[in-house]
Amino acid sequence: MTQQEQFWAGDFGQSYTDRNTRDRAEWDDFYRQNWGLTKTDMNAAFLADLPRDARILEVGCNTGMQLRGLQDMGFTNLYGVELQPYAVEKAKQQTQGINIVQGSGFDLPFRDGFFDLVCTNGVLIHIAPDDLPRIMGEMVRCSRQYIWGFEYYSPSLTSVPYRGNDGFLWKADYAALFQQQFPALTLEKQTLYPYINQAESGNQDVMYLLRKN
Repeated sequence: MTQQEQFWAGDFGQSYTDRNTRDRAEWDDFYRQNWGLTKTDMNAAFLADLPRDARILEVGCNTGMQLRGLQDMGFTNLYGVELQPYAVEKAKQQTQGINIVQGSGFDLPFRDGFFDLVCTNGVLIHIAPDDLPRIMGEMVRCSRQYIWGFEYYSPSLTSVPYRGNDGFLWKADYAALFQQQFPALTLEKQTLYPYINQAESGNQDVMYLLRKN
């Protein structure tokens, strides 16, 4: 396991899960308070044309909140991989009709091109820069068509202290990093979402959709 995997698989990761587990109404409120619109609103702007039976994998799904949001949008063929066993158990308690397994994004247990879309939500930011090609490679390998992401954004790779810990959070232009590793990927859409709450003022997240050619 990488240093970051060990960090998230232990007590810190469990505390993160407890701190960030929300019901659907709380999830919507969290996004409204931070970005001024819900995650469903953001997702709809990117996935409007995706068939509702498309096979989707979220890498690092935690308790499945994003997957539940996609399910509420009508998507029916949903999968999640999560490193932390504690989060997987909570996810299984809180979801129905979603396939969630314990595993690592560095070794996804699926065959090449099994999914129409593979995504992350606030996961690549916690991967050490030297390890990004490995997890990005696995995501590209398992996707037949799309890579989709929502991550902390900076035009250049920047390390950020995370709850008193260094070496566990980076912001970057993740769509560009994907394209550096896999030049055949085409950027279909990208939108920056500035934070509106005072504590995060001046920061922004990015949502992007890449297509495999």
